[in-house]
Amino acid sequence: MTDTLTDATALVTGASSGIGAATARELASRGANVVLSARREERLETLAAEVTRDHDVDAVAHPTDVTDADAVEALVDAAVERFGGLDVVVNNAGLGRTETAIEDLDLDAYRQMMDVNCDGMFHVARAAMPHLKERRGNLIFLGSMAGQYPRPGAPVYAATKWWTRGFALSLQGSAGEAGVGVTAINPTEVRTEFGSEDGESFADALDPGDAAEPADVARAIAFAAAQEDPNVVQELDLFRRDKFSDW
Repeated sequence: MTDTLTDATALVTGASSGIGAATARELASRGANVVLSARREERLETLAAEVTRDHDVDAVAHPTDVTDADAVEALVDAAVERFGGLDVVVNNAGLGRTETAIEDLDLDAYRQMMDVNCDGMFHVARAAMPHLKERRGNLIFLGSMAGQYPRPGAPVYAATKWWTRGFALSLQGSAGEAGVGVTAINPTEVRTEFGSEDGESFADALDPGDAAEPADVARAIAFAAAQEDPNVVQELDLFRRDKFSDW
């Protein structure tokens, strides 16, 4: 394992804010060129300019809806055409919606969570895998503690994270022989725009020091991204130290 990612090419989805933006900055600080993907083009362009200026790497914004398989293929093709290949893919794009009793849950909210958190992860992995095999690179999924333990207040979101974790761990079983490392990163609460179960963002609901910051998760992702064949961080849990005190 090396701490440097100099001249590596990294693709980060969900890069316009939160963990994705922090990951782009962290990977760039270690020398990686980064392709930034999300739906919010203006935020991506601003981040790409910042990363290029601050870290002397090449950062490219490529707006993409991960639920669109053709758009994801175009994203990966553009990254490979620009940089010649892919060394790291951070499958981070995801969302949650306030959930009610299952019999009252809005079907559009259900489908959106499934489309982004499951299908989107699949589309990115599918498009990127041939290029990661060429470079013997790393594919990293943003999971969650919600994908390991029951979450009564958000069963659909939790189910999508169980899916993500199961997909990542199982994919390692088939991709590992080709030299690809597949990692699931599972944080507890992170102070981002992401919503808590009552609809308030974690950044607003939690005080600094009470939960992880996006940069904390980004460092965990970078640790996994820097692993070299034959090693892999198959799963990394980043939990609050007191998470189980009132479990």
